[in-house]
Amino acid sequence: MNKKVIIIFAAVAVLAAGVAGGAVWFMSSKGGEEHAAETKDAKKKPAKKEEKKSELPPKYLTVDKVVVMLKHEANETVTHYLSADLVVATDAKREKETKENLPMLRSVAVKTLSNLPMASARVMTIDQFAAELNKAFDHEFEEEGREKPFDEVMIGKLIVE
Repeated sequence: MNKKVIIIFAAVAVLAAGVAGGAVWFMSSKGGEEHAAETKDAKKKPAKKEEKKSELPPKYLTVDKVVVMLKHEANETVTHYLSADLVVATDAKREKETKENLPMLRSVAVKTLSNLPMASARVMTIDQFAAELNKAFDHEFEEEGREKPFDEVMIGKLIVE
């Protein structure tokens, strides 16, 4: 029984050595050079992917349920409201600072949106609302002498009634 195990073990070792020798021969021959070039290209591609991974993906933070009463005309008796969910685009480096500023962002959004008359809000597009908010945030941070910790504010949801 022991002789059979030793013979099987020796056969596996010889087979493994043959496969290893064949691999060395293949890599040293012309076919191996082509394979080596392909391997080098394959190694370069993941490096590019790693570079892309090092670029930080955007982070999105929300400011939910900003509800304001819109200005109404002097002869108007009906009260109109605007409800918006805002999405703040930043990156991982500035995410913490942006989170710390969310209450201030809500305050600026309320101040900006509540100054809109219903007649204007009714005809504005989503992009126009976002532009008004971004302009207000730019102004607020400029007044405070600080750099804005986010790229832009977008509208996630908007209801005008």
